Amino acid sequence: MTIRVLIVDDSPLMRALLQHHLTREHDITVVGTAADAAQARQMIKALDPDVVTLDIEMPGMDGLSFLEKIMQLRPTPVILVSGATEAGASATARGLQLGAVGCIAKSQLRVQSVATEACPLVEMVREAAKSHLVPHLPGTAARRPVSVPSAPSPAALPDIIVIGASTGGVEALSTVLSEFPEDCPPTLIVQHINGCFAAAIAQSFDRAARPRVMLAESDMPLERGMVLLAPGNDRHLQVAAAGARGLRCVLREGDPVSGHRPSVDRLFSSLASTLGGSGGERALGVLLTGMGQDGAQGMAQLASIGARTIAQDQASCVVFGMPRAAIELGAA
Repeated sequence: MTIRVLIVDDSPLMRALLQHHLTREHDITVVGTAADAAQARQMIKALDPDVVTLDIEMPGMDGLSFLEKIMQLRPTPVILVSGATEAGASATARGLQLGAVGCIAKSQLRVQSVATEACPLVEMVREAAKSHLVPHLPGTAARRPVSVPSAPSPAALPDIIVIGASTGGVEALSTVLSEFPEDCPPTLIVQHINGCFAAAIAQSFDRAARPRVMLAESDMPLERGMVLLAPGNDRHLQVAAAGARGLRCVLREGDPVSGHRPSVDRLFSSLASTLGGSGGERALGVLLTGMGQDGAQGMAQLASIGARTIAQDQASCVVFGMPRAAIELGAA
């Protein structure tokens, strides 16, 4: 099946660059380009694209306002194209919470001189085309149908939570973290995202959530009321022992695992190894929406030591890949 893409950007140069990357692919067709939201709205109605790439900063209606309209009236997978400035990163974080399925920094886009050199935008478009979206209520982020179990008693709460997410994960994490109490168990998160946006996403979560949300730093002791987000794409986030029963997070260099760095598998497996066979009941592992299977093997290791494990259900996932892989392993 050919993926039909609409490019929305006020810069003729950026429109040409995006088109250059996408039209090189046999399974992707650019069905149109638009310079502003008004033009894009008409083209979406007329062309019904599978995926839209959307500039954050445009004349007239800005990208975020237009994104909200798309999610309310005609849910379509949207990839944000943003500058890596502080303002651009902050707007991108907000856009991901509003329902955009991915983002790419303009600095990642350049003309390849080698035909086989891959552009990250191409895989983002392929992932986005497989997304499952539902309309948002006006003025809100989407709340997909979720079956919520009864709240556990305080005695049943874990000592540590680890969460992995990818496509659609920022929106899902916003929903999850909005329910966390101020004194939640220490929580570590690997969200597949370009590192230049990680700090803005953490800050956005921190403003909305009751616990403290921040980027992880190596050797930070894990304490209640703390939520730590993997800081970027150059190191893995892991759990290590600290003292008799304490835990700390560490950042480690290394090759990508399951195609990713940081990797959910690496986070989950490090916790399983650190706790060992007698400490699994202290942990909870969660896999949220995302493409691929990163986290499934690590979740199986957590389950093998007695940890509780949860995979997001298909109805509420933007992409059911990672949770499905864990379910098929019997890990969730």
